Amino acid sequence: MSKNIIELTNENFDKEVLIKSTVPVLVDFWAQWCGPCKALGPLLQEVAAESGGSFKIAKVNIDEHPELASHWDVMNIPTMILFKGGKEVDRLVGLMPKQKILARIEAVL
Repeated sequence: MSKNIIELTNENFDKEVLIKSTVPVLVDFWAQWCGPCKALGPLLQEVAAESGGSFKIAKVNIDEHPELASHWDVMNIPTMILFKGGKEVDRLVGLMPKQKILARIEAVL
């Protein structure tokens, strides 16, 4: 995992995404066996490296933390949920280009 991307667990999700974060958080729900998820990984690393602290990117491995995927109604992966102020403000499903991801993030900044 990149130093610019937070790995989320059942234990730290609320703190990192819902309570503590003062900036928007893009949470990527993924799995090791998912081809599109693997393709999305490097794009999200680039986006995270370019964020300048205006937002954060985090990842949830749904095989390790299925409760989080269930709680947030993640039916397909990759699914990226954008949170702001502890609330879901946007949802992106599937592999998409970096510019489209950035545009959706910038829309809530």
